[in-house]
Parts: sequence; C-alpha cells; structure tokens
Amino acid sequence: MDIIVISFVAIFASLMNFLSGFGLGTLLLPAFAIYFPLHLAIILTAIVHLVTNIFKSIIMRKHVKWKVFFRFGIPSIIFAAIGALLLNQIVKLDIEFTYNLFNFQLTTSPIKITIAVIMIISAILDLVPTLQKINIPKKLLPFGGALSGFFGGLSGHQGAIRSAFLIKLDLPKEKFVATGIFISLFVDISRLLVYEYDIVVNGLERNYDLLLAASFFAVLGALLGKYFLKQVTVKFVRFLLGILLILVSIAIGLGVI
Repeated sequence: MDIIVISFVAIFASLMNFLSGFGLGTLLLPAFAIYFPLHLAIILTAIVHLVTNIFKSIIMRKHVKWKVFFRFGIPSIIFAAIGALLLNQIVKLDIEFTYNLFNFQLTTSPIKITIAVIMIISAILDLVPTLQKINIPKKLLPFGGALSGFFGGLSGHQGAIRSAFLIKLDLPKEKFVATGIFISLFVDISRLLVYEYDIVVNGLERNYDLLLAASFFAVLGALLGKYFLKQVTVKFVRFLLGILLILVSIAIGLGVI
C-alpha cells in the first residue's frame, strides 16, 4: 500500500513541479512522512528530487538561461548547505510536544513546526495577489538565490521562493522551467552532501524499493509535464499547489502527519 501511495503522489507532484517550478517536494514530503520520521522523509524526498532533476535537466538543457543560473544558482547552492547543516542540528534536539485535539492525542516537534511554517510561507507567496505583483529588482537575484537555497537545504521547499523571483524576469516558459530545474539540481546535490551521512545511507539501503518506485513515477510525471507544458498556465498550477501546501503544512505542524 505504501508503494502505491508514494507512486501516485510522485507522478502527480512531478507533473505539477515541471509546470510550475515547485511541487515535487511539497507533496512528496508529507507522503513519505506518513511512513517515516520527518527528517528521514526530507532526505528520501531529496533523493527522488535529485533523480528526477537529473532526468529533467537532460531533456531541458537547451533552454537554460545561464546568466540567471549563475546569479541565482550559486548563492542557492552555498546556502542550501547552510540550511542542511541547520536541519542536522534541529533533528538532534529530539524534543516532542504531546497534546489533545478533539479527543485525539497528537505529537509534534520543533522540526515539524519549522517545516510547517516554511510551507505556509511558501503558500502565501503564491496565493496573495499583492505579493505576486511586487516588483523584485534583478539586482536582488543573488539574495533570492540565497533565500531559496537556505530553505531548500532546511526543508526541501526551495521552489516557491525561487519561482517568485524568477517569474519576475518574464522568461519564456521553457527557459523559466529549464533554469529552475538546473538550479534545483545543484541545490539537491549540495544538501544531500551535507545531510547526516548515516541517515542518508540507511535511507537508501532500507527503502530502495520505495525510492525506485517514487523515482520512476516522478520521471514519468516529468515526461507528462513536458507534454502539457504549452497547454497549462503556470498561474493555475501554482494556485492549486498553494492551497494543497497550506492544508499539508497545517497537518504537519499539528502532528497529524
């Protein structure tokens, strides 16, 4: 049953990710979190994210806007490592809070609350029209890269912030998607190199079947995304993901997931 759930979420999330620049980690993370501790779910999601980004970078490499990649991507890569280091420290706190909600006993923790807050911030960026209309100067691209990379390393939620900055550049849809893919790819590499080695290795060895299934269907979702790229508006996809993001983040923060 777990493979079915993970596979279904992976193909849908990857499709949304290809069209909007974010969504794979947003939706796949809570699916993994149903079966694993949240910090391990983040790492497993990062591995699937990396595999999918390698595939997508191959099929979209001709459309990358390299000037934007270097200005935005280099700070992202550096700060992704810093965010990953912070996640390692939060996990080591090993603190939990237990409470009752509607006669249900729930347990949450600093890492769950942290991830929930980050997810809600990501959703707000995509749902509040006023924020979407803010004119972000091109000179702030490195700052946006640092911000996106940091949260990418901390929770995996890099896409919404990255898209908020890149979409202001009015790039053609193919260049917007391809550039975001390459930035995301190197952020994944950066954070996986910093995450606790033992947890990454154990996650790979003990859950290779889930990782294979999730990676396969995520790649399939990317293929579908390339097909639908010219037929779906980015605005609609981002609105849909924003709503899902808020619902999921509340569930994580409360300890439901």
